[in-house]
Amino acid sequence: MATIEKIVESTAAEEIAELIARSRAAQAQIENYTQEQVDRLIRGMVWAVAKEATAEMIAKHTVDETQLGNYDGKYLKIFRKTRATLMDIINDKSVGVIEELPERNIVKIAKPVGVIGALSPSTNPEATPVIKSISAVKGRNSIIIAPHPRAKITNKIICDLMRGALEKMGAPADLVIAIETPSVEKTNELMRQCDRVLATGGSPMVKAAYSSGTPALGVGVGNAVITVDETADLDDAAEKIRISKTLDLAASCSSDNSVILLDAIYDQMIDKLVHQGGYIVDAEEKAKLQEVIWVDGHINANVVAQDAEKIAGMAGFSIPEGKLFFIVPETGTGPDHPFSGEKMTVTMALYRARDLDAAIALTNAIQAYQGQGHSCGIYSRSDENIMKLAMGTKTSRVMVNQPQSASNSGNLWNGMRQTFSLGCGSWGGNATNNNITWMDLVNLTWVSKPLAKTKVLPSDEELFGKDIIDLIG
Repeated sequence: MATIEKIVESTAAEEIAELIARSRAAQAQIENYTQEQVDRLIRGMVWAVAKEATAEMIAKHTVDETQLGNYDGKYLKIFRKTRATLMDIINDKSVGVIEELPERNIVKIAKPVGVIGALSPSTNPEATPVIKSISAVKGRNSIIIAPHPRAKITNKIICDLMRGALEKMGAPADLVIAIETPSVEKTNELMRQCDRVLATGGSPMVKAAYSSGTPALGVGVGNAVITVDETADLDDAAEKIRISKTLDLAASCSSDNSVILLDAIYDQMIDKLVHQGGYIVDAEEKAKLQEVIWVDGHINANVVAQDAEKIAGMAGFSIPEGKLFFIVPETGTGPDHPFSGEKMTVTMALYRARDLDAAIALTNAIQAYQGQGHSCGIYSRSDENIMKLAMGTKTSRVMVNQPQSASNSGNLWNGMRQTFSLGCGSWGGNATNNNITWMDLVNLTWVSKPLAKTKVLPSDEELFGKDIIDLIG
């Protein structure tokens, strides 16, 4: 058995080495491209996949191949999200001098990293390859994409469209390469042999990226917690929670996994969530739902990004027509209360809190189990409450009066950077809190010239303070 494993690893290493060589040769051809040339390439790459008829084809194929999510969600991602991402970065300066700091007499020059090794998940395989590819090329890099096996054909179709566009614009097609027959061994080799890893996917793959020995940008587990306070526009909040919870049938790790309602608006808000298509499960249905969502402590792949009616049928109960998501009353957090964790389904845990302080404590308890550092949200018209929640939670993103899953990765209605890769900081075991974009895929050279006037150290009393000097002696 060990011999067979070594043969598989050796074969994977050789195959990836060939792809790396092709990718590196392509990257060398654009290493000295101007800003105008680079921006022309990424415009063409997006247009090749985001044209209406092409976007429709990709959306349909993605659902057919993966059996995850729905057409409307996939179409929005490939048609709109890719456009929004292009718009977000097209005017950024990514070539040559990109920043000057006159007060420090410093100039920053952007340079490419080289070959980017990117992982693409089965839950967002339609737009992820495009967004990662244009981020790579914006920094004058090349990219090799390792898809989830469940989405390998979708990935190839999208990559081939971008490759064709690159060739028509006189650039090497190998700036974008798809691993056409993916495997764990090939993905691991890609991460070992590339220059920087851009990892989006399940926890095991992200951990493997950090263990590869190659500088890696990973993402943490999502488990968004949303608070609704007594000042919120409840109709608006209920509608946006439904939008976020059901977008692409909760394929995104950013969909509302738990909602905390303050006492003052609890009953009213429950009625509005039900009106929006929520179905409150009873104790017996909750037990059945738990059994079908988790198998041996792990989320059951068969329920991920499926509609509510199908999941209810699998669990052995029925729901009324028009019900779009489950509302599961919950009080506890942690492994003994799995509904407090990420669910990857149209299932929302519901909590009640006496006030905002209790909601903040509950948010931290929920995310200490899963999702710490990723994102949370609040529906409120009180700036004081908004800032109090932001200051009191261990999170990289707080979405205010916005549907979480459509907003924290950037959208037209906010200023967040457009991406599908959300860093979660040290809370989530990541190196960055950023919405990861091209800016994370370049090297910077800092040019430092002498200041016109040399800085002068202040006196000890001014620098340290007399109280410190007297206290310490």
